[in-house]
Amino acid sequence: MNQHAAVDSAVFKWRLAVYVTFAASGVAFASWVTRTPDIRELLQISNGQIGLIIFGLSVGSMVGLFSAGTLVARFGGRPVIGVGASLIGFGIAIVGFGASLGPDGAVLVSTGMAITGVGFGLTEVALNVEGAALETAFARSILPSLHGAYSLGALAGSGLGALAQLLEVPVWWHLGVLGIAAVISPLAVLRFLPRATGREPRTGGGEGRTSSRSRLSVWLEPRTLLIGLIVLGMAFAEGAANDWLPLALVDGYNVAPALASACFIVFIAAMAVGRLFGGPYVDRFGRVRVLQVLAILAGAGVLLVIFSGNFVLVAIGCALWGLGVSLGFPLGVSAASDNPVNSAARVSAVATIGYFAFLVGPPVLGYLAEHVTLLQAFLLVFALIVVAGMFSTFARPLPGASDTAH
Repeated sequence: MNQHAAVDSAVFKWRLAVYVTFAASGVAFASWVTRTPDIRELLQISNGQIGLIIFGLSVGSMVGLFSAGTLVARFGGRPVIGVGASLIGFGIAIVGFGASLGPDGAVLVSTGMAITGVGFGLTEVALNVEGAALETAFARSILPSLHGAYSLGALAGSGLGALAQLLEVPVWWHLGVLGIAAVISPLAVLRFLPRATGREPRTGGGEGRTSSRSRLSVWLEPRTLLIGLIVLGMAFAEGAANDWLPLALVDGYNVAPALASACFIVFIAAMAVGRLFGGPYVDRFGRVRVLQVLAILAGAGVLLVIFSGNFVLVAIGCALWGLGVSLGFPLGVSAASDNPVNSAARVSAVATIGYFAFLVGPPVLGYLAEHVTLLQAFLLVFALIVVAGMFSTFARPLPGASDTAH
């Protein structure tokens, strides 16, 4: 009896640690997003130029994502999460310091974004591998609620950012404190994670090299690539809001940055609701049906933001947009991990494809905003949401697997 209690306690602490780390990542990311209007003003740059700075985050994320699958397979998720969390905090602090230098700090801000991106990429894959393992342990959908913890963290971070704007807290002070917190909170619970989640045993006879080739071979699997396409469309829509929504509302509707941040909070809150409460609907109706409905909601929300002309309708559009994109990434990851063999490699591949949206999104939308308005540039977001909805059938579970994936 005591042995069972000890196992239950260990699993509970494991799940709690993953929730805390997801939430800490959300706080760190959303906090700097809410300060992008201030950072743009401090650096005295255009939308296209800030898009290039955000591009540094995307490049760093891709480096982390490409590296994470191999690192998790070799060392396990725990050390990768520890390194990733430290890089996130360090990078965010550099962004704040660089912004305080004014126009001369643009390169430093971009460097900080790249370091932060590497941290996000590493933790993204490792945390999702932990989440897939938790789904195995609980035999039900866990990843949506884990991503919900990220959204709750993002909601808290965006709220803190809006408050910091209202109180005129300097960007360097706000992001500096955030950077420290982004390191401390995950490291405090790191010991509760299993030592070797996702680690593949290495034996003699050249199996290590075969395993490496096997991990690369997932990039040739049609199902993995098509799931990645679904995630790409939804991630592009999520990333467009994360990177550009406050600025688009400030420029397109001539509102104060604090009010634009409030609409971003609505977006984050709706995304959190979808992730925290979406799991039972996935278990009941299946991934495909849920993804199709959410794509319709997201598309409708984007169109309201672009064309409504009424700020109340814009807020409703932000809510539909956030709810609609809420489960694209977690359900894609869950689908990628249906087969436990090479699960870390498939999660890494799907996450990398999804993060490609974060790589191309900022400069593409920034470029479009130089020729049309940011709101009009969001039509590209709508188109990719339609594509994700059309390809959602490929997230159907493999034969013998349930929609909980495990």
